[in-house]
Amino acid sequence: MAQIKIYGVRERLNPVKEELSEVIHSCVVEAFGLPVDKKFHRFFPMNREDFYFPDGRTDRYTVIEISIFEGRSVEAKKQLIRLLFERIQHALHISSRDVEITIFETPQHNWGIRGLPGDELTLGYQVNI
Repeated sequence: MAQIKIYGVRERLNPVKEELSEVIHSCVVEAFGLPVDKKFHRFFPMNREDFYFPDGRTDRYTVIEISIFEGRSVEAKKQLIRLLFERIQHALHISSRDVEITIFETPQHNWGIRGLPGDELTLGYQVNI
């Protein structure tokens, strides 16, 4: 399971949402071995006046927050981060300087999915990789 939130300036984020979603999903599938049909993305296009970011960033500044079950190795998480920076730069020409990624991990029992606590679900993929 990976729930992903993407924040950015409305005028820059809206035109690339579909392609960015595909890039992000390809990275999560590769790094974590998630099934291709497990895609949970939410976009938060923001008005420029509501989205503050540091000097040295452009209006393409994008924040990606990834919530996952605990269990992925440090190497799997680093691989995901590296893939995201590389593929976003290559496909969308958004500089790695303009991308920030945070991975939030929580125990499966802290999730509620399809009417069950997450640790009672039968998953079709491995979490401990």
